[in-house]
Amino acid sequence: MEFLASIYLWLKAAHVIFVIFWMAGLFILPRYLVHHQEALGTPEAAKWVEREGKLRRIILTPSLVLVWVFGLAIATVGQHWQEGWLHAKLLLVLLLTGYHGWMVGYARKLAAGTATLTSKQLRMVNELPALFVALIVILVVVKPF
Repeated sequence: MEFLASIYLWLKAAHVIFVIFWMAGLFILPRYLVHHQEALGTPEAAKWVEREGKLRRIILTPSLVLVWVFGLAIATVGQHWQEGWLHAKLLLVLLLTGYHGWMVGYARKLAAGTATLTSKQLRMVNELPALFVALIVILVVVKPF
C-alpha cells in the first residue's frame, strides 16, 4: 500500500509539472501570434512561424499529452472516477484541449496568410486559459461536489 501511495504522489508531481509547462505554452502562443500578425509582410513573419512551430513541438503538444497521461493515471490510481469534481475538471480540461487545438490551427492559418482575428481579439482570447486553470484548481483543491 505504501508503494501505491508513493506512486500516486509521483504521478501528481509529474502532472503538476506538465500542467505548468502546458499553461506557459498556452499563455505565450497567442502573444506570439499577435507579434506574428503584426509582422505580416515583413521578413520577421517567417521567424514567428518558426518560433510558433518550436513552441508547439517542444512544449505545447508533448506537455498536453503528458498532462492527459498523468492525469488519467492519477484518477485511476486514486480511484476518483466516481467523484463529481473530477467529471467537471475533465470537462474543463477537454475544453482547454480544444482551445489548444484551435490555437494551433489558428497559428497554421496565420502562417498560410488566412487568419481572421485582430490583434485585440487574440489578446482577449489569451485570457481564456487563466479562467480555465482557476476553475480547475478550485475543483481539485476544494472538491465542491
